[in-house]
Amino acid sequence: MSATLSMRILAFSVHVLTASGAALALLALMAAARGDYPMMFLFLGMALVVDAIDGPLARAARVAEILPRWSGDTLDLVVDFTTYVFIPAFVVADSPLLPDALAVPAAALIAVTGTLYFADRSMKTADNFFRGFPAVWNLVVFYLLLLKPNPWICVAAIVLFAILTFVPVRFVHPFRVRRLRAVTVVVLTLWAALAVAAVRQGLAPEPWVTFALCAIALYFLAAGLVPDRNRS
Repeated sequence: MSATLSMRILAFSVHVLTASGAALALLALMAAARGDYPMMFLFLGMALVVDAIDGPLARAARVAEILPRWSGDTLDLVVDFTTYVFIPAFVVADSPLLPDALAVPAAALIAVTGTLYFADRSMKTADNFFRGFPAVWNLVVFYLLLLKPNPWICVAAIVLFAILTFVPVRFVHPFRVRRLRAVTVVVLTLWAALAVAAVRQGLAPEPWVTFALCAIALYFLAAGLVPDRNRS
């Protein structure tokens, strides 16, 4: 086997890894249709792991250079839209979070605003913050299922984040924003461990787990809002 062919196979395997996120999304959707939300989040979590590692692997394997026919960016967007927007929209429409009269309109709002955000060429600032709510509806739905608030609070949260999609407030990217990156990564790691614990406990964990998850959510919300004194 020639070195060139080996490199092409390796590069294409990274694309296959990225595309496997779509298979995980399908399994998550099937779990959501059964009302098995812990299993749904398990598959969505696996998709997040794939999303976290495929970029560095693609750069190491020089995928864009060796296989220009396939767009890794497009693959990533397709999978991310499915896991971040489409499946959460389905959960809002199908779950008991909202009354029937509001569930489908709220889900449609998520789908439309999420689609528009993914098409926004200015979704990131020069210092790698997200501009506007970055359509991570999977996290919004996670917290709604965790906290199980009043349906009207659910509606208000969905409307608020839909509006924030188009408001130029900054949301931190946990890996690409340099400011407090080490702290943010540590906090994100702690969040992941707590989220796994919550999922393993059927989204009904001990109160301290829920409290810690909410505190971490506030950290991530505040991280983008606090002015950076070093910015020009």
